[in-house]
Parts: sequence; C-alpha cells; structure tokens
Amino acid sequence: MLAAVILSGGASRRMGSPKALLPYQGRPFLDHLLDITKPPRIQLRRVVLGADSESIRKEILLSAEEIIVNLDWEKGQLSSLQAALRSLPPEAEAALVCPVDHPLISAALVDELIVAFQGTRAPVVVPVFEGRRGHPVIFSSAVFAELLAAPLDVGARAVVWAHKGEIVEVSTNEEGCVLNLNDPDAFLKISGAPL
Repeated sequence: MLAAVILSGGASRRMGSPKALLPYQGRPFLDHLLDITKPPRIQLRRVVLGADSESIRKEILLSAEEIIVNLDWEKGQLSSLQAALRSLPPEAEAALVCPVDHPLISAALVDELIVAFQGTRAPVVVPVFEGRRGHPVIFSSAVFAELLAAPLDVGARAVVWAHKGEIVEVSTNEEGCVLNLNDPDAFLKISGAPL
C-alpha cells in the first residue's frame, strides 16, 4: 500500500493567505495535489492541516479519514509529516510526501517516482531537475521510525543525509519539482497575476 501525505499545516505567513487555496490552473493548489495522488496510483491519503485548518476544510472536499490536524504545526514541517506517519496503517509500504507549496508537478512525475520505488524499494526516491533535488519525495516504510525520531530543527533532511548512498534519483524535465511557491513574488512569477 502506497500512501500520499500532503503537507499543508503551516501558517503561510510570507504568502499572506493559505497556500493550499491559491489558484493553479483554475483550481486551488491542494485540489491539484489531491487529483494527482488519487487511486489507482495511491491507495491512501493523508492531508495534514494546521494553522488554517478551518478555512481549508470549508473550501476543499476532504473525507474525515484523510484529514490529520497537526496541533503542533508551529514546530515545523517535520512535525506535520510525523503526525501523518503516526496515522498510517502497518501495511503502508511507503509515503509520497507532497508539500503544498510545490504544486507544479504532474501525475506523470508521480507515476515515475512510484515506478522507481517499486522497482528498487529504495529508502528514499527523489525527483531531480537539472541537478537539483525536488519534491515530492517517496520515503519507504523502512525509514518511518527514523523520520519519527528525526530532530525537528533539521527535518526530513536528516534521514535523506543518513541514506545518501541509497537514494534513487529520478531525472525529470519538470521544473515544478524544485519551485517552492512560498511567497507572493514566487507566485507572481508562475501565475503572472499578483495575489
């Protein structure tokens, strides 16, 4: 079983409004990520909410079992990932981790990452655009315990560094995997429209 974890727990302070609800191709960022992480490619989803949980729940159709509210969202992104991992069933083989501020990815890229994971069972699978690693990242269940024990100030990078010799990189021409849309200027560059 492959799970998708969409991280949308932060306060979006730099953006000034919830990133999950910003428009991408006429739909909210979160809607796009939900669309590319649905069955059959993904069997289970968790959407981690935090600071703006109420406004996001009003706008986006999510089932109760998909929603994880991270009450410790102020501790950073890893705390949201940890909340999602704790909610996964034992049969989850891996988690495809999608930060909500990296929405410019396609279903095709998700499929390529899944194929790479299924073919190698690597602890970490990452997309690479022009030599730069991006998102989403697949973490095998073999490293879930390490993610749960990782220091909050370092984040999931601690686990990536610990397995640097075992990482499988998937080359892509999708620049979106390295575009972090976390402030109005970044959004303006990709949308052509100010917030």
